[in-house]
Order: sequence, then structure tokens, then C-alpha cells
Amino acid sequence: AWEISWQRAFHLTRVHLDAGGGLPFAPGEVVVQGEDLGRWVRTQRLAWERLTWAQRWLLEHTLGVTGASEAERPRPRRSQAEKWAEHLAAARQFHSREQHLRVPRTHVERVGGREVRLGAWIANQRSRSSALAPDRIAALDALGMRWSARA
Repeated sequence: AWEISWQRAFHLTRVHLDAGGGLPFAPGEVVVQGEDLGRWVRTQRLAWERLTWAQRWLLEHTLGVTGASEAERPRPRRSQAEKWAEHLAAARQFHSREQHLRVPRTHVERVGGREVRLGAWIANQRSRSSALAPDRIAALDALGMRWSARA
């Protein structure tokens, strides 16, 4: 058994299509009886793997809805630790090339095909140095980090 809200949204979408309406894909595109059909369709497409086989069959064969392609799926969020590691890699790359870590605030470093706003990150690490974990301070110290911008 499926949730009543799923059944209701499915029914309202089918009625909308039967009345000659187009399949809504964007949130806010079609709202019927307070139900945002565009948001519901998008949610079904993005959560395709979590739906039951029967739900997928109904969506595909009754409404013409299919699962979202890989390009349509949002990228997974990166953790703060992953972001910090990426910025540290950018700092190491900059230090290796320039032999210092006096990075201009507007500098952007390219690491693995991604642009990393290294200058702003270095400035933020300086201003937040009292809150940084000892291992992070040690990693930046190893690159010759100057904790005072004027030093």
C-alpha cells in the first residue's frame, strides 16, 4: 500500500493529463487543489530507485514519467571535511609552484578540473585560526602559512 498523498498526487496528475494538460516538470508549474504537481513529478523522477516496481510501472505507462537521467540528478553534497581537503590540496599545489603561501585574496586555483577560491579560503583560515583543529593548523604550518596577513 502506498501513502494516500502519493495516490492523490498520481490521480490529480492523471486527471490533469486526461483534461489535455501537459505533464508538469517544474515546481509551481501546475497546482491543483493545493497539490504542486510539478514538484511531485520531479520528486518521483529523482527518487525513481526508491519507488516500488508497481509505482514505476504506473508512472511510466499511465503518465509517461520516467526516472531522471544522470545529468538531471543533483550532485551529491560534499562534506565540510571534503571541501577543506580540496582547499588544502589547492594550497599545496600553489605552495609547490610558488614556494610560498602568500596567496592574493582574489586568487583562484584550478585543482582536478575544479576552480577553488584559494585566496578567500586562506584569508578565512587566518581569521578563524582560533577555531581550527590542531591537525589543520599543522597542515597549513607545514606549507609555511603566515597567520598574520601582514607578516
